[in-house]
Amino acid sequence: MRVFARLLTAGFRQRSAYLGAAWGRLAANATFGFLKAGILGATVVAAGGSVGGYDLAQMMAFVWLGQGLLGAVDLNGTDTLARRIRTGDVAVDFARPLDLQLSRLASFLGERLFSLIPRGLPSIAIGLALTPMTLPLAAGPYLLGAVALVLGMALSFAVVYLVQVLAFWLVEVRGLQVLYMSFAGFFSGLFVPVGLFPGWLQGVAAATPFPSMLMTTIEIVSGRVTGSGALGLVAVQVCWLAGALAAGQVLTRQGRSRLEIQGG
Repeated sequence: MRVFARLLTAGFRQRSAYLGAAWGRLAANATFGFLKAGILGATVVAAGGSVGGYDLAQMMAFVWLGQGLLGAVDLNGTDTLARRIRTGDVAVDFARPLDLQLSRLASFLGERLFSLIPRGLPSIAIGLALTPMTLPLAAGPYLLGAVALVLGMALSFAVVYLVQVLAFWLVEVRGLQVLYMSFAGFFSGLFVPVGLFPGWLQGVAAATPFPSMLMTTIEIVSGRVTGSGALGLVAVQVCWLAGALAAGQVLTRQGRSRLEIQGG
Protein backbone atom coordinates (compact mmCIF):
# COMPACT_ATOMS: atom_id res chain seq x y z
CA MET A 1 0.00 0.00 0.00
CA ARG A 2 2.90 2.35 0.73
CA VAL A 3 4.11 2.01 -2.86
CA PHE A 4 0.68 2.83 -4.28
CA ALA A 5 0.42 5.82 -1.91
CA ARG A 6 3.75 7.06 -3.25
CA LEU A 7 2.58 6.60 -6.82
CA LEU A 8 -0.56 8.59 -6.02
CA THR A 9 1.57 11.35 -4.48
CA ALA A 10 3.94 11.31 -7.45
CA GLY A 11 1.01 11.65 -9.84
CA PHE A 12 -0.29 14.60 -7.83
CA ARG A 13 3.12 16.30 -7.86
CA GLN A 14 3.68 15.57 -11.55
CA ARG A 15 0.45 17.29 -12.56
CA SER A 16 1.22 20.24 -10.23
CA ALA A 17 4.31 20.99 -12.33
CA TYR A 18 2.09 22.23 -15.16
CA LEU A 19 0.21 25.05 -13.49
CA GLY A 20 0.12 27.12 -16.67
CA ALA A 21 -1.71 24.33 -18.48
CA ALA A 22 -4.12 24.02 -15.55
CA TRP A 23 -5.02 27.70 -15.72
CA GLY A 24 -5.52 27.38 -19.46
CA ARG A 25 -7.92 24.48 -18.90
CA LEU A 26 -9.76 26.55 -16.29
CA ALA A 27 -10.25 29.33 -18.85
CA ALA A 28 -11.63 26.78 -21.33
CA ASN A 29 -13.81 25.27 -18.62
CA ALA A 30 -15.28 28.65 -17.74
CA THR A 31 -15.87 29.58 -21.37
CA PHE A 32 -17.75 26.40 -22.19
CA GLY A 33 -19.49 26.60 -18.82
CA PHE A 34 -21.00 29.97 -19.69
CA LEU A 35 -22.07 28.63 -23.09
CA LYS A 36 -23.78 25.63 -21.51
CA ALA A 37 -25.31 27.79 -18.79
CA GLY A 38 -26.71 30.18 -21.41
CA ILE A 39 -28.22 27.43 -23.56
CA LEU A 40 -29.62 25.26 -20.76
CA GLY A 41 -30.72 28.27 -18.69
CA ALA A 42 -32.62 29.69 -21.65
CA THR A 43 -34.24 26.29 -22.16
CA VAL A 44 -35.48 26.22 -18.56
CA VAL A 45 -36.83 29.77 -18.76
CA ALA A 46 -38.53 29.12 -22.11
CA ALA A 47 -40.15 25.99 -20.66
CA GLY A 48 -41.74 28.01 -17.86
CA GLY A 49 -39.15 27.53 -15.11
CA SER A 50 -38.59 23.78 -15.10
CA VAL A 51 -37.36 21.10 -17.51
CA GLY A 52 -37.34 17.43 -16.60
CA GLY A 53 -37.50 18.31 -12.91
CA TYR A 54 -34.63 20.80 -13.14
CA ASP A 55 -35.35 24.39 -12.14
CA LEU A 56 -32.90 27.14 -13.03
CA ALA A 57 -30.79 26.80 -9.86
CA GLN A 58 -30.51 23.02 -10.27
CA MET A 59 -29.63 23.36 -13.94
CA MET A 60 -26.85 25.81 -13.10
CA ALA A 61 -25.60 23.36 -10.46
CA PHE A 62 -25.54 20.65 -13.14
CA VAL A 63 -23.57 22.89 -15.50
CA TRP A 64 -20.92 24.11 -13.09
CA LEU A 65 -20.46 20.91 -11.12
CA GLY A 66 -20.00 19.12 -14.43
CA GLN A 67 -17.45 21.66 -15.59
CA GLY A 68 -15.66 21.44 -12.26
CA LEU A 69 -15.44 17.65 -12.30
CA LEU A 70 -14.54 17.38 -15.97
CA GLY A 71 -10.80 17.33 -15.29
CA ALA A 72 -11.13 14.64 -12.63
CA VAL A 73 -12.57 11.91 -14.86
CA ASP A 74 -11.23 10.57 -18.13
CA LEU A 75 -13.90 11.00 -20.78
CA ASN A 76 -11.35 11.21 -23.61
CA GLY A 77 -10.05 7.66 -23.45
CA THR A 78 -6.45 8.76 -23.84
CA ASP A 79 -3.60 7.02 -22.07
CA THR A 80 -0.04 5.96 -22.82
CA LEU A 81 -0.59 2.25 -22.16
CA ALA A 82 -1.59 1.40 -25.74
CA ARG A 83 1.55 3.12 -27.05
CA ARG A 84 3.71 1.26 -24.57
CA ILE A 85 2.17 -2.02 -25.70
CA ARG A 86 2.69 -1.13 -29.35
CA THR A 87 6.35 -0.17 -28.83
CA GLY A 88 7.10 -3.00 -26.40
CA ASP A 89 7.89 -0.62 -23.52
CA VAL A 90 5.21 -2.39 -21.51
CA ALA A 91 7.75 -5.18 -20.97
CA VAL A 92 9.57 -2.78 -18.62
CA ASP A 93 6.32 -2.25 -16.72
CA PHE A 94 5.87 -6.00 -16.36
CA ALA A 95 9.41 -6.34 -15.03
CA ARG A 96 8.51 -4.15 -12.05
CA PRO A 97 7.15 -5.88 -8.92
CA LEU A 98 3.88 -3.98 -9.19
CA ASP A 99 0.47 -4.75 -10.59
CA LEU A 100 0.29 -2.90 -13.90
CA GLN A 101 -3.37 -1.90 -13.59
CA LEU A 102 -3.34 -0.82 -9.94
CA SER A 103 -0.07 1.11 -10.22
CA ARG A 104 -1.42 3.08 -13.18
CA LEU A 105 -4.67 3.65 -11.26
CA ALA A 106 -2.75 5.16 -8.33
CA SER A 107 -0.87 7.55 -10.62
CA PHE A 108 -4.09 8.48 -12.42
CA LEU A 109 -5.91 9.29 -9.18
CA GLY A 110 -3.01 11.47 -8.02
CA GLU A 111 -2.98 13.44 -11.26
CA ARG A 112 -6.73 13.91 -11.40
CA LEU A 113 -7.13 14.84 -7.72
CA PHE A 114 -4.72 17.72 -8.29
CA SER A 115 -6.90 18.98 -11.15
CA LEU A 116 -9.63 19.76 -8.62
CA ILE A 117 -7.51 22.52 -7.08
CA PRO A 118 -6.70 24.81 -10.03
CA ARG A 119 -9.59 23.76 -12.23
CA GLY A 120 -12.45 22.02 -10.41
CA LEU A 121 -13.09 24.19 -7.37
CA PRO A 122 -12.59 27.51 -9.23
CA SER A 123 -15.12 26.43 -11.88
CA ILE A 124 -17.70 25.73 -9.18
CA ALA A 125 -16.87 29.03 -7.47
CA ILE A 126 -17.49 30.86 -10.76
CA GLY A 127 -20.89 29.23 -11.04
CA LEU A 128 -21.81 30.16 -7.47
CA ALA A 129 -20.65 33.76 -7.87
CA LEU A 130 -22.03 34.58 -11.32
CA THR A 131 -25.09 32.39 -11.84
CA PRO A 132 -28.18 31.49 -9.77
CA MET A 133 -26.60 28.14 -8.87
CA THR A 134 -27.34 26.73 -5.43
CA LEU A 135 -25.81 23.87 -3.44
CA PRO A 136 -26.99 22.02 -0.28
CA LEU A 137 -26.02 23.45 3.09
CA ALA A 138 -25.77 20.05 4.84
CA ALA A 139 -22.49 18.13 4.93
CA GLY A 140 -23.96 14.76 3.90
CA PRO A 141 -24.13 15.35 0.13
CA TYR A 142 -20.52 16.52 0.07
CA LEU A 143 -19.19 13.56 2.08
CA LEU A 144 -21.03 10.99 -0.02
CA GLY A 145 -20.27 13.04 -3.12
CA ALA A 146 -16.54 12.79 -2.35
CA VAL A 147 -16.86 9.00 -2.27
CA ALA A 148 -18.83 9.06 -5.52
CA LEU A 149 -16.21 11.31 -7.09
CA VAL A 150 -13.31 8.96 -6.30
CA LEU A 151 -15.34 5.96 -7.51
CA GLY A 152 -16.26 7.81 -10.69
CA MET A 153 -12.63 8.74 -11.31
CA ALA A 154 -11.48 5.16 -10.74
CA LEU A 155 -14.26 3.83 -12.96
CA SER A 156 -13.34 6.14 -15.83
CA PHE A 157 -9.74 4.93 -15.53
CA ALA A 158 -10.78 1.27 -15.38
CA VAL A 159 -12.91 1.50 -18.55
CA VAL A 160 -10.22 3.44 -20.43
CA TYR A 161 -7.75 0.77 -19.30
CA LEU A 162 -9.96 -1.86 -20.95
CA VAL A 163 -9.81 0.10 -24.20
CA GLN A 164 -6.04 0.55 -23.95
CA VAL A 165 -5.21 -3.03 -23.03
CA LEU A 166 -6.91 -4.26 -26.21
CA ALA A 167 -3.74 -3.07 -27.96
CA PHE A 168 -2.30 -6.48 -27.06
CA TRP A 169 -4.57 -7.88 -29.78
CA LEU A 170 -5.38 -4.91 -32.03
CA VAL A 171 -2.06 -2.99 -31.80
CA GLU A 172 -3.82 0.25 -32.83
CA VAL A 173 -6.75 1.37 -30.63
CA ARG A 174 -7.20 5.02 -31.64
CA GLY A 175 -10.51 4.20 -33.32
CA LEU A 176 -11.77 2.67 -30.07
CA GLN A 177 -10.58 5.76 -28.17
CA VAL A 178 -12.67 8.00 -30.41
CA LEU A 179 -15.65 5.66 -29.96
CA TYR A 180 -15.17 5.73 -26.19
CA MET A 181 -14.95 9.53 -26.17
CA SER A 182 -18.19 9.82 -28.15
CA PHE A 183 -20.20 7.50 -25.91
CA ALA A 184 -18.61 8.61 -22.63
CA GLY A 185 -19.28 12.30 -23.25
CA PHE A 186 -22.90 11.74 -24.20
CA PHE A 187 -23.99 9.09 -21.71
CA SER A 188 -22.02 10.48 -18.75
CA GLY A 189 -24.16 13.62 -18.77
CA LEU A 190 -21.43 15.94 -19.99
CA PHE A 191 -23.72 17.88 -22.31
CA VAL A 192 -27.22 17.56 -20.83
CA PRO A 193 -28.50 15.72 -17.75
CA VAL A 194 -29.20 12.05 -18.40
CA GLY A 195 -32.62 12.68 -16.80
CA LEU A 196 -33.58 14.77 -19.83
CA PHE A 197 -33.06 11.86 -22.22
CA PRO A 198 -36.14 10.06 -23.60
CA GLY A 199 -37.10 7.09 -21.47
CA TRP A 200 -35.67 4.48 -23.83
CA LEU A 201 -32.37 6.37 -24.06
CA GLN A 202 -32.17 6.64 -20.27
CA GLY A 203 -32.46 2.84 -20.25
CA VAL A 204 -29.57 2.57 -22.70
CA ALA A 205 -27.49 4.94 -20.57
CA ALA A 206 -28.28 2.95 -17.42
CA ALA A 207 -26.92 -0.17 -19.12
CA THR A 208 -23.50 1.48 -19.48
CA PRO A 209 -20.98 2.59 -16.83
CA PHE A 210 -20.83 6.15 -18.16
CA PRO A 211 -23.47 7.83 -15.92
CA SER A 212 -21.57 6.47 -12.90
CA MET A 213 -18.46 8.37 -13.97
CA LEU A 214 -19.85 11.90 -13.80
CA MET A 215 -23.64 12.15 -13.46
CA THR A 216 -23.79 10.27 -10.16
CA THR A 217 -21.45 12.70 -8.42
CA ILE A 218 -23.34 15.70 -9.79
CA GLU A 219 -26.70 14.32 -8.65
CA ILE A 220 -25.41 13.62 -5.13
CA VAL A 221 -23.43 16.83 -4.56
CA SER A 222 -26.22 19.01 -5.96
CA GLY A 223 -28.68 17.36 -3.57
CA ARG A 224 -31.02 16.15 -6.29
CA VAL A 225 -30.61 12.55 -5.07
CA THR A 226 -30.40 11.89 -1.33
CA GLY A 227 -30.74 9.09 1.20
CA SER A 228 -31.22 5.55 -0.09
CA GLY A 229 -31.34 6.80 -3.66
CA ALA A 230 -27.86 8.28 -3.35
CA LEU A 231 -26.52 5.14 -1.66
CA GLY A 232 -28.02 3.07 -4.47
CA LEU A 233 -26.16 5.15 -7.06
CA VAL A 234 -22.90 4.64 -5.16
CA ALA A 235 -23.58 0.90 -4.99
CA VAL A 236 -23.99 0.87 -8.78
CA GLN A 237 -20.64 2.65 -9.08
CA VAL A 238 -18.98 0.00 -6.90
CA CYS A 239 -20.42 -2.80 -9.04
CA TRP A 240 -19.27 -1.22 -12.30
CA LEU A 241 -15.81 -0.51 -10.87
CA ALA A 242 -15.36 -4.05 -9.52
CA GLY A 243 -16.41 -5.53 -12.87
CA ALA A 244 -14.17 -3.24 -14.92
CA LEU A 245 -11.13 -3.84 -12.71
CA ALA A 246 -11.68 -7.61 -12.79
CA ALA A 247 -12.01 -7.57 -16.59
CA GLY A 248 -8.83 -5.49 -16.77
CA GLN A 249 -6.94 -8.05 -14.70
CA VAL A 250 -8.09 -10.90 -16.93
CA LEU A 251 -7.24 -9.07 -20.15
CA THR A 252 -3.83 -8.07 -18.78
CA ARG A 253 -2.93 -11.66 -17.97
CA GLN A 254 -4.17 -12.86 -21.36
CA GLY A 255 -2.36 -10.08 -23.18
CA ARG A 256 0.88 -10.63 -21.30
CA SER A 257 0.92 -14.27 -22.33
CA ARG A 258 0.88 -13.31 -26.03
CA LEU A 259 3.24 -10.32 -25.84
CA GLU A 260 6.18 -10.53 -28.24
CA ILE A 261 9.03 -8.02 -28.11
CA GLN A 262 11.05 -7.63 -31.27
CA GLY A 263 14.75 -8.26 -30.64
CA GLY A 264 14.37 -9.39 -27.05
